[in-house]
Amino acid sequence: MQNTIRIIGIDPGLRRTGWGIIDTLGNSLKFVASGTVTSDGDMDLASRLCQLHDGLAEIVHSYKPDEAAVEQTFVNKDAVATLKLGQARGIAMLVPARAGLPVSEYAPNAVKKAVIGVGHGEKQQIHMMLKILMPKVEFKGDDAADALAIAICHAHNRGGHRMRQALAGYLVLDLFSLSDK
Repeated sequence: MQNTIRIIGIDPGLRRTGWGIIDTLGNSLKFVASGTVTSDGDMDLASRLCQLHDGLAEIVHSYKPDEAAVEQTFVNKDAVATLKLGQARGIAMLVPARAGLPVSEYAPNAVKKAVIGVGHGEKQQIHMMLKILMPKVEFKGDDAADALAIAICHAHNRGGHRMRQALAGYLVLDLFSLSDK
């Protein structure tokens, strides 16, 4: 017998961090909620990171997801912007990890491929497929839509991801047992 798994997808950003929550049971997907946590651009970096942390922590506390998925950072030409995005991504990974959730990471192309079938696509294609996959879906803006897409990507990949994690753990244990001989 399968249980419903609640997944939070997080699209990290320093100005806006999107979040989307879905329930999955077998192959079925059900929209739960989505939104955006924002930080005040007039504040210092540490305060902005606190705002993102506190906002995401409240979402995790309120919706009680079972698993989390975060989009991997892509490197752009502006090293300072990439570093700041990395710090926001750290918050996006820390909050669910501190809540005891397993956190998976997905490349942007993997997310698009899981939702629209190809690794490169437009935001409008993601929006359209979200509405097809979950007819009752509601999202305001690209950040929330991207977060829902990340959650869907995880729903499609979670079985294989867990198997790879378990296998990696088994291999590490096996290596330790070999070193004892």
